[in-house]
Formats: sequence, structure tokens, C-alpha cells
Amino acid sequence: MTKVAIAYHSGFGHTAVVAESVAEGVRAAGAEPVLLKIENAAQDFGPLLDQASNADAIVFGAPTYMGDVSAAFRAFAEASSKVWAVQGWKDKLAAGFTNSHSLSGDKLQALASLSVLAAQHGMVWVSTGLPPGSAAGKTGPEDVNRLGSFLGVMTQSENASPEVTPPSGDRETARLLGVRVAEAARRWRAGAQELAQAA
Repeated sequence: MTKVAIAYHSGFGHTAVVAESVAEGVRAAGAEPVLLKIENAAQDFGPLLDQASNADAIVFGAPTYMGDVSAAFRAFAEASSKVWAVQGWKDKLAAGFTNSHSLSGDKLQALASLSVLAAQHGMVWVSTGLPPGSAAGKTGPEDVNRLGSFLGVMTQSENASPEVTPPSGDRETARLLGVRVAEAARRWRAGAQELAQAA
């Protein structure tokens, strides 16, 4: 079965909700999600890196703090240099998501950091594949891609419980990313197996 790892940090639980929505989409597409929660910057990242290495795709997720990914996610990224040294994630599919309190919060910078991490590992980035909600005049909390992000999923949370925020449209946007990555990973894996058999 196709496996999609979701490696994420969540400071207050809101980004974890987004990760769960991505996992829901992965399951809906018939693949197995592997949620890898980053607890803090000082933990042993070895087990998480091993599990990510065993997946067909990795979706990276982090809150946007002060205009970039959180320090805990940054520590995970730096620890992945051990994987980079052996090119362990080369040619895997990658995607990303981020959450912040404000509508912008410079979330694009955080997504750029996630995509650069993937590029340094030689991974192949999967975008959202979604038009912006504004294209259909739909920018309310229940609308898909209301923040109009193409590079990865952007979600926004109020200062409230993760049970109610981010809103339903943002959660659905994340779920659709999970579906897209899982379907792409299945095709990518099948193509690699076909090439190996033909060689």
C-alpha cells in the first residue's frame, strides 16, 4: 500500500488539526497516512526520519511563527541532513502546509522554506492544484483555498480551541492536498516499478 508520511509540528494544536485533515485525505485516496508529530527542538529525530524514509511521499507541516516555520520544525529539518547525506529522500514526492493566526502572516515564506527543504533533498514537490477561492467569489471560512495558495496549503486560526478553528474550508483544503499527494504517490510508485521491470 502507498504510504504518505505527514511530518509536522504544532505549537497549540491548530496545525495538528491540519495534519489530521491531510491524513483524512490520504485515507480517502486509499493510501496509508503516517502521522509523525514533532514534539520539540531537542528530541531524538531518528525514529521520525526513519519512518519518513519508509514512505512514498512526505508532507511537511509547521505553524508560521514570526514569518517562517517554527523552531521545532527547523530542528527536524536540520536533523534530516543525515538523510540528505545518503540521498534517502531523493525522488520522493513532497508537499507542505502551514497555519498562522493572521490571514497572511507571511505564510508564503514558511511554504517556501518547506519546498526548499524538499528541493535540497532532491524531492519532487506537489502543489495544491487548486484555484483560489476568489476565482469563484468564495473567500469565506467554509470555502476551499480561500487564502489563494498554490505552493502549499495555507490555513488560518483564530485564538480559539483547535476544535473550532481553523475553519471547515481550510480543513477541506488540507484534506484535498492529502488526496492529491496520495494519488500522485500511487502513480509515481507504479511508474517506478514499471521502469524497474523494464530495465
